[in-house]
Amino acid sequence: MTSLHGMGDEPEEPGVLGEAQIGDGVRGVSHAAYKGGVVGVNDNDTAQAGPGVYGESPATGVVGKSSTWHGVFGHTTSTTGGHGVAGEGDVGVSGVGRKWIGVYGETNADPNVGASGIWGDGKETGDGVKGHAKGPGKAGVAGFQLGNAGPGIYGQGAPAGHFQGDVIVTGDMVLPGADYAEELTAGPEEVSPGTVVVLDEAGQVRPCAQAYDARVAGVVSGACGVKSALVLDRHDEGVPVALMGKVWVLADADVHPIRIGDLLTTSARSGHAQRVTDPSRAFGAIIGKALTDLPSGCGMVRVLVTAS
Repeated sequence: MTSLHGMGDEPEEPGVLGEAQIGDGVRGVSHAAYKGGVVGVNDNDTAQAGPGVYGESPATGVVGKSSTWHGVFGHTTSTTGGHGVAGEGDVGVSGVGRKWIGVYGETNADPNVGASGIWGDGKETGDGVKGHAKGPGKAGVAGFQLGNAGPGIYGQGAPAGHFQGDVIVTGDMVLPGADYAEELTAGPEEVSPGTVVVLDEAGQVRPCAQAYDARVAGVVSGACGVKSALVLDRHDEGVPVALMGKVWVLADADVHPIRIGDLLTTSARSGHAQRVTDPSRAFGAIIGKALTDLPSGCGMVRVLVTAS
């Protein structure tokens, strides 16, 4: 049996109106399990449907309080971006945890749709997600992959990550590149990946132009799509020159065929390497050791860099 029922027939006429000078305007109390003290339903099935419950106040529009579970709970079945709970203001949503989490997010969506438990979008003016911590040993932002099947934290951008301060790594650092390089300033001549470069009078690098050149600096990294694992001293007008590791190099086998294990030095052909055939001339001019063959002509050879 319904205790009170009201029906408004005009747009601005409420179904039930409660007004009080010093008490609650409307109060609902229920003693039944799983029943609400106050229930609001708007069954208009158009996009213009109004809220089920609306609260307005110079202070807090809606207050929810619970001693055992959620103070406020929101649920939606929207498939077009609707939120279970949405907030808009100088601070859109604020959560303060006294004994546990301030704000909690969870998703059970299909992993292929890019869903996330918590999503932050800084648009054009702010950070997507920002975290602060003051406690000793506590992280401003912490990420955990509980299944050990993916990264705990993933970053994508330019750069993908920026750290101001020391970085501690307790496991292995896996770098997918194949060489360790340092950027050296290039001269006016074009220097492309795979080029053998030497130092000029200004200390800049340019393509080699003579055999057994002791001014050899190394090989420019990046040929055949193989990137450096680590590049030091990045700067304008710099090119990454491999200091050690595996790198592809332009090679000239017309002088002598190149076989796996051969030592390589500079060639008279611009920017190319050639096989060492005169060890007495090679001191200080060795680029590295060939890891692939080149029987004749000019082409790419992979080299284990040991420039000296």
